[in-house]
Amino acid sequence: MQEPAGGSAPDGSVETDGGRGQAGAVSGPENGPALVPAFATEQSQVSVKPDLLPAVSALSLLSLFGLPLGWVWSRLAPPQQSTVVDGGATSSVLMESYHSFDALAIFLLLSGGLGVLVGGAAWMLRSRRGPVFLLGAVLGAAVAGWLGMRLGTAFAAGLYALPAASQVGDLVTVAPSIDTPWVVLMAPLGVALAYGLAASWNGMDDLGRRH
Repeated sequence: MQEPAGGSAPDGSVETDGGRGQAGAVSGPENGPALVPAFATEQSQVSVKPDLLPAVSALSLLSLFGLPLGWVWSRLAPPQQSTVVDGGATSSVLMESYHSFDALAIFLLLSGGLGVLVGGAAWMLRSRRGPVFLLGAVLGAAVAGWLGMRLGTAFAAGLYALPAASQVGDLVTVAPSIDTPWVVLMAPLGVALAYGLAASWNGMDDLGRRH
């Protein structure tokens, strides 16, 4: 029987004119274990336990950003000029009611900007890149948004306190307020957006994590 050009080596490899290459052997009792391709790599796994404590620390630290967030908002949000009506209630003067939207928009911009900055800073921590640390950053931003809303309205109420004695028809300055609690979602959405864009741009299985 005629042998193939280049011959065959005892270990199952094929001798060719350009050199010696490995044949794609099939596992079996007579052939031995199958050859593993050179391009096969180990799949990346999510690190949970090593990142758990840093994620909790990030949650605790980021929640403190609610204090400056509320303070800045209370100084930027415009108050409303209102008149005192029966029962001690107030009614905003014409065109002053638009400041309710202004106060809401300012808080959304501040908390959204804070979320984007936090997401970018979290991505820069290469040794902690992954879903566990991202979850801690998102939850921390949500707590910061909630604290910013509560503290901001409290700061504004102290800054624009109503006079103790007021009569019907008096013109007073009413502190800005936030009428919907859904604004607390803006900061975590900013974190997730910034981190997600960076991860999609990276395109690596381990996100370029430095071990």
